[in-house]
Amino acid sequence: MKDAIRIFALACVAAVLAAPAFAQAPAAAGAPPTLQGDIMKDWSGLKETMAKLASALPPDKYSFKPTPAQQSFAERVVHIAQINNRFLAAVGGKATAPTLDPKAAALNKDAAIKAMNDSFDYGIALLKEQTDQTLVQPAAMPPGFMGPSTRARMFGFLIGHTWDIYGQLVVYARLNDVTPPASQRP
Repeated sequence: MKDAIRIFALACVAAVLAAPAFAQAPAAAGAPPTLQGDIMKDWSGLKETMAKLASALPPDKYSFKPTPAQQSFAERVVHIAQINNRFLAAVGGKATAPTLDPKAAALNKDAAIKAMNDSFDYGIALLKEQTDQTLVQPAAMPPGFMGPSTRARMFGFLIGHTWDIYGQLVVYARLNDVTPPASQRP
């Protein structure tokens, strides 16, 4: 996972350094992609995918645990919100992190989904404050296990982390005879 994050961060830096004239190009049709725009697309798409999966499980299954030692489906959804909020704070910016009481949010489906969506919206607000140049600058307070990191790397880590949790939640859904929305075929 660490190698994948490093590769992502290095690719982001290389893209910005290789095409400085494109760094602030508008996101108009035919305009070259930007680092900020690419991260925004991935982040927004991930929010949509996670919201669909979280909505697919009925409320009475939100307390489901595959084994007693594991967290419930609701706790895993809220975990995404907790990690997003904590790590996004290292990006820095004017946007305010949403208030989250993880125990209360894990009590029901609507609260868990709201907490997760709020954390993604916080990321969107922070991304809107960024430019390609600021995304490759060091994050103010990255978690110690990551070492010095760029703002782009913070988003890369969170995207990877959330996809990991997505994989876990797919198992929870399938154990409850729910086909994940992304796997449904017409």
